[in-house]
Amino acid sequence: MRYLYWLVCLFMFSSAQAQMIRGRVMEKADDMESPLAGANVYWAGTTKGVVTDANGEFKIKRDAGGRLVASFIGYQADTLTVSADDRFVQFFLFSGEQLDEVSVEARKQSTVMTTRGAVIEQIITGTELMKAACCNLGESFETNASVDVSYADAVTGAKQIQLLGLTGKYVQMLTENMPNFKGLASLFGLSYVPGPWMSSISVSKGTSSVINGYESMAGQISVDYKKPTDPEMLYANFFTSSEGMYEGNTNFSFKLSDKWSTMFFLHGDWMEEGHDGNGDGFLDMPKKTQYNLMNRWAYKDETWFLQFGGKFVSEDRLGGQGGHGAHAASMVESDLGLYQIGIDTRRYEAFLKLGYLMPQYEYTTMALIVNFSDHSQDSYYGLKQYDARQQSLFLNYIYQSIFGTNPNQKFSAGLSFNYDKFDEDFQDRIFVNGEGQLTDQVNFSREERVPGVFFQYTGDFWDQRFTLMLGLRYDYHNIYGSLFTPRLHLVYRPTDMTSLKLSVGRGSRAANILAENSNLLASAASIYVNGKLLADHVGELSTLKMEDAWNVGVNWNQKFDLWGRVFNLNLDYYHTRFAEQVIVDNESDYSRVNFYNLDGKSYSNCYQAEVKYELIPRLEATLAYRYNDVKYTVNGKLQSAPLTNRYKGLVSLSYFTNLKKWQFDFTTQFNGYGRIPDQGGIEDEYRVASRFDAFQLMNAQVTKYFRLWSVYVGCENIGDFTQKNPIVDAGNPWGSHFDSSKVWGPLHGRKFYLGLRFSLDRK
Repeated sequence: MRYLYWLVCLFMFSSAQAQMIRGRVMEKADDMESPLAGANVYWAGTTKGVVTDANGEFKIKRDAGGRLVASFIGYQADTLTVSADDRFVQFFLFSGEQLDEVSVEARKQSTVMTTRGAVIEQIITGTELMKAACCNLGESFETNASVDVSYADAVTGAKQIQLLGLTGKYVQMLTENMPNFKGLASLFGLSYVPGPWMSSISVSKGTSSVINGYESMAGQISVDYKKPTDPEMLYANFFTSSEGMYEGNTNFSFKLSDKWSTMFFLHGDWMEEGHDGNGDGFLDMPKKTQYNLMNRWAYKDETWFLQFGGKFVSEDRLGGQGGHGAHAASMVESDLGLYQIGIDTRRYEAFLKLGYLMPQYEYTTMALIVNFSDHSQDSYYGLKQYDARQQSLFLNYIYQSIFGTNPNQKFSAGLSFNYDKFDEDFQDRIFVNGEGQLTDQVNFSREERVPGVFFQYTGDFWDQRFTLMLGLRYDYHNIYGSLFTPRLHLVYRPTDMTSLKLSVGRGSRAANILAENSNLLASAASIYVNGKLLADHVGELSTLKMEDAWNVGVNWNQKFDLWGRVFNLNLDYYHTRFAEQVIVDNESDYSRVNFYNLDGKSYSNCYQAEVKYELIPRLEATLAYRYNDVKYTVNGKLQSAPLTNRYKGLVSLSYFTNLKKWQFDFTTQFNGYGRIPDQGGIEDEYRVASRFDAFQLMNAQVTKYFRLWSVYVGCENIGDFTQKNPIVDAGNPWGSHFDSSKVWGPLHGRKFYLGLRFSLDRK
């Protein structure tokens, strides 16, 4: 009987295997092939279909009809007859639709809103990234309405993300679904990912899958690097700007055999000229040198999939006084000399992804993901010193299968382990009787160990019109104890043109007050925790609770057939409410940055509407509007979050000529007003305004394409708008009023740039 049982199971799984077809949709142009994300794949004469993922891949249940269709707006549809023995099929779509011997070209979508998956996700493709300079990840969202990127201060050049009106520390950053760039890398990590290295960026708003951890509160941003198996064999990009910045990138791959391939990435950028456009004596942007190297390997056969590699980043930043403005003469009057800021970073990364497809069970896979990083940072801000090292390890084992023989009832289960070791040396500068004094150097060392277990169920019902994804994970933090993370996603698709999604979930994270807020060290304010000077009360760190928030999100995506082209409307709303939060209070007392636990309300409401439409052939327009209502309790008072735009509008136009010889891109951002942090107790002569006004930023780029080359020229901040006097008391940086953290607008004016791209694909 036991053998009969296993024979029955084997027969059931073999039958289930025969019910599914896997495949890929590729774009083919000029003897080059590339994956086509967001393509529709469906059985002819039915409404049963799926959408390809970022790699152009899909999986669809067999149908008795046997004729499978792949289509994409602006491409000729393709139909294949699928036999009972076919397990994998591949489509090749060609740009342009033939109607009565007249060729009508339309645009391939460069940003794809996924409507089939359970998670609310937007995929920014490599085509979209090339609409702007995109020197690194921090400059990749200029044409995106959901993500804001702004300067964290006026001297270090650090940039931070805002999503749903919340700062980047509440956004889980990933590289290929591996948590990355947290802690010490949270402020500068956006510059560690060169733009030409990326193949796509996935932006998930609200709660996401429990598979990747418990830390996501406002959403996830995951970067996909180019892969050795991609058609691209050699790529090079060279860039220079009117600010004196130079950058070079290249990646090249080798296919060693049918199963093995490897790819090398090289990057260097240099900013050696000093600019002081506002004449305050401080460099608008720090001088910077960065070298970035990566190598990755890939192995794939019928059952095993392996990727591994390593990355190294070396970056030196030097900012502070050094301009030639009105305050230059007063710089040398101080016995302390010039106020300088230096940040030297060395970062090592290694990763491994191992997958196994069980040949006897088509729907059963196992995967092991390992990611390690070692980040060292030596920095000084005037006389303040902050030297730190963070070692992180992430392990994730995932088992995926189905219930019974039904491929529409899937589950994922697994184990994870997070490890972070921090070693921080900190020396503060305080003012006593008007005189600046240095504290003793203190050390903050701690280890965070978090084992976890998770389970996630995904079910498709009503001919795949309704999807339910329910996940739960349990983690145990060695400092904060037990963590429960429930998450729910519902999707309803009454037609192929309509998608309604709902998400509810919880997120938690441990605050790293120095690593995540080191930009605040570039001021005279001293660091306090619960009202006590940090340097004198190391134990106060343990009184800060783990941050905890719930998020609810609703998304409606509707497509209309308007004059033969698709009009895409996307509406969403998200509410985030904090149960626990670490408040960064630099308002109650201008001379202090005080960290303490939330005592009151803290929430974020974010409303957004976005429209995409091809106005005329090859001219794509994106219009978007977002409204932020973000408030938190600081010093016992509920008020709007500072340095957050009340609203944002976006108009993005992109046009290419026939046969795509030329491309023209233009973007305008309408940034709303917002509140500037108060300066409790400061004298009137140093007080800044209580709010900033709305402002607009315009960017444009022109690209000329050749067979293997393309040349692009552009201009950022065409209107030459900058924040006036971003530094408080810039003429006396050694005094008690100096503050460079009140930044809400651009620091550099109009910038021109020129770039050259070269790409060679495999035949």
